[in-house]
Amino acid sequence: MSQPFESPDPSTPSAPSAPPAGDGAVPEEGLLSVDEVIDIVDEDDHVIGTSPRGEAYAQGLRHRCAFILARDPSGRIFVHRRTARKLVFPSLYDIFVGGVVGAGESYDATALREAEEELGVSGLPQPTRLFKFLFAPESGPGSWWSTVYEVRVDVPVRPQVEEVAWHDFLTEEELERRLTEWEFVPDGLDAYQRLARWRKEG
Repeated sequence: MSQPFESPDPSTPSAPSAPPAGDGAVPEEGLLSVDEVIDIVDEDDHVIGTSPRGEAYAQGLRHRCAFILARDPSGRIFVHRRTARKLVFPSLYDIFVGGVVGAGESYDATALREAEEELGVSGLPQPTRLFKFLFAPESGPGSWWSTVYEVRVDVPVRPQVEEVAWHDFLTEEELERRLTEWEFVPDGLDAYQRLARWRKEG
């Protein structure tokens, strides 16, 4: 599970005061989204069927996800810790909001829906699509096509308590420090590193 939380450096006034990541215990209500039906895709990202989300994860079926980097008007990045109820990577930190593409849904529709739902806002502009990649975890079955987006959030956020246990907007410098101190979800970390390379090459 995640590393024990270490207090932020007092010399950095704007550093977040995140809570401990916890032991990952799942509340009585159980895991989220197990029965949600999602599209299953092939190695070229063509839809070849559908499956309940829980079964897709258990069987390692390839599916689709949308990752949205949310920035406030100052350019700071929304960072959060996932709740223990999340079906994958519970209680870990994440740099993106987003989620799995539902059956018959487009990446773009998923990006806007998930951003508004997880941030607890409405009326966001359509997130800007940046690039797509196939993520395959180093351990465990399955892989997922992942499209990365960015969106600016000009209104106060009210993240879903079912999805987000803690949140803050961090500068890129603060985030770089936290990458070495907190345990982040592997797909989001991979997406963030790819985004840095994409911007450098672009």
